[in-house]
Amino acid sequence: MTSRFLVALAIIFLFSISVFAQTIIVKIMETSDVHGAIFPYDLKENKETNSSLARVTTYLKEQRADSNQIVFLLDNGDILQGDPTVYYYNFEKTDTLHLYADVMNYMKYDAGTVGNHDIETGHDVYDKFNKEINFPWLAANAINIKTNESYFKPYTIIERGGVKIAVLGLITPAIPQWLPEKIWSGIRFDDMIETAQKWVKKIRETEQPDLMIGLFHAGVDYTYNNENENTYKNENASRLVAEKVDGLDVVFVGHDHAGWNFKTKGPSGKEVLILGTTSGARNIAVANYILNYDKICMIYDKKNVTGELIDMKNFAADPDFMDRYKNNLQEVKNYVSRSVGEFTETISSRDAIFGPSKFVDLIHTIQLNLTDADLSFSAPLSFNARIDKGAVFVRDMFDLYRYENLLYTMELSGQEIKDYLEYSYGNWLNQMKNEDDHLLKFKLDENGKLKFSERSKSPELVERYYNFESAAGIDYVVDVTKPVGSRVTIKNFSNGKSFELNKVYKVAVNSYRGNGGGGHLTRGAKIPQEDLSKRVINSTEKDLRYYLMKWIEKEKIVTPKLLGNWKVVPEDYWKAGKEKDYKILFN
Repeated sequence: MTSRFLVALAIIFLFSISVFAQTIIVKIMETSDVHGAIFPYDLKENKETNSSLARVTTYLKEQRADSNQIVFLLDNGDILQGDPTVYYYNFEKTDTLHLYADVMNYMKYDAGTVGNHDIETGHDVYDKFNKEINFPWLAANAINIKTNESYFKPYTIIERGGVKIAVLGLITPAIPQWLPEKIWSGIRFDDMIETAQKWVKKIRETEQPDLMIGLFHAGVDYTYNNENENTYKNENASRLVAEKVDGLDVVFVGHDHAGWNFKTKGPSGKEVLILGTTSGARNIAVANYILNYDKICMIYDKKNVTGELIDMKNFAADPDFMDRYKNNLQEVKNYVSRSVGEFTETISSRDAIFGPSKFVDLIHTIQLNLTDADLSFSAPLSFNARIDKGAVFVRDMFDLYRYENLLYTMELSGQEIKDYLEYSYGNWLNQMKNEDDHLLKFKLDENGKLKFSERSKSPELVERYYNFESAAGIDYVVDVTKPVGSRVTIKNFSNGKSFELNKVYKVAVNSYRGNGGGGHLTRGAKIPQEDLSKRVINSTEKDLRYYLMKWIEKEKIVTPKLLGNWKVVPEDYWKAGKEKDYKILFN
């Protein structure tokens, strides 16, 4: 009798499990740092690509067609900059629905987070875009200074197929270090950790979501740019938030273009999945959940989760997508194919990585021509760009100048100018003991060997190439045998006038640098961040690329020249190091 009773209980128990347990497959997808790559076509190089939202759409349709799973689609920012297509709809064709907004609505995004390069487009662009999209654009730590509430939405709740997810958006708070205030006027950018501590707790208590998702436009490496875990308003605090704020299930990251898929632990020891894409819609990040719902306990078991990065080169562009937007693509192709002038010589950004170059000197020449500055600072904004001799087109402007920076005229003392250059060359060039040494400052491992990027498999430089800042308007030499801080000797102005350390001069510099980007003014010239805006005496209204294009159109025929105002010494060291490192970087 007892054994029959136990058997009966067992049967009832197993039956109740089958009745009260439910298994649901959930896929949460992230695009991030797409940078305008709508079409599988490189408008700058005039060739097809193996990435784009058109390819993402094919994968997305396949996944949504599977009735056995629930799909959520999120974007993590930096979408409105980087491609001629979005530039055209940002600044040229502004009297219509933004193409990128129409595309995201067509793809049925559930939520997005704002990126720093979206803010870079200016209020007119991102405020209009925010009204045109059919989903919430998030950034809980971007605060409207008048209301003290989030300028964008802080979070959103999405319910689908019996699953309720909460998505909290955060943006890197370092924007004031890179962008002029008028671009983000009326907004304050708060610390990511503090903001997450406030909102995750509130969302958990008031919304009780099944899954708590972080959608953070910030990177994983919180030590980047000499910061650390205690740096207030850390630029790349996504991992720190996951490890310091309890309650998150998945953190999608962006901004660093690195491609991430790993787990870390929050304060209570709970695992948090961290996922991030690279850039340009080359891949998307997917969190795969198998949720077992227990109706007795009324909770999901969320332990069964995996992450993956899906490569878009394995998917063809969706034909319906391409047909819908074929006229838009042709219109932008016509735009970038417009001739703006002619170059009598070919220029390459490769040369600018190793010393003086016609590529950067052309930018210097135009910056000095556009301003009444005494000297110019500039760096190569492309690593491997080439503009050929002959007709120059609108598309070439995106190789010559990649970002939508404004052009500032600032006041700096002679000493600050020297310290600025010492900082630049200190991060750029190695201290050479002989001709066999590297010219460039590479990252080295514990054995003194070159460190290679896991993603690109190429050797890594200590500093990014777009921070390799040189000057025009002054004559100077850089001695690579000397230690950092005592390499640069400024002789005089290129027009023969004397250069004095205690005098104040007018300097042409882009807005990224003028707002502290790269640290040349703050760590190099030792100017407090809060004082930088006081040094700006003039700024262009439009981005520098626009003025570069107009200058070339006015000149019609341009002969790029080496200004010859600076050099690296000893010259035999420089030549040997350049030859060696050129082969390493460009094979």
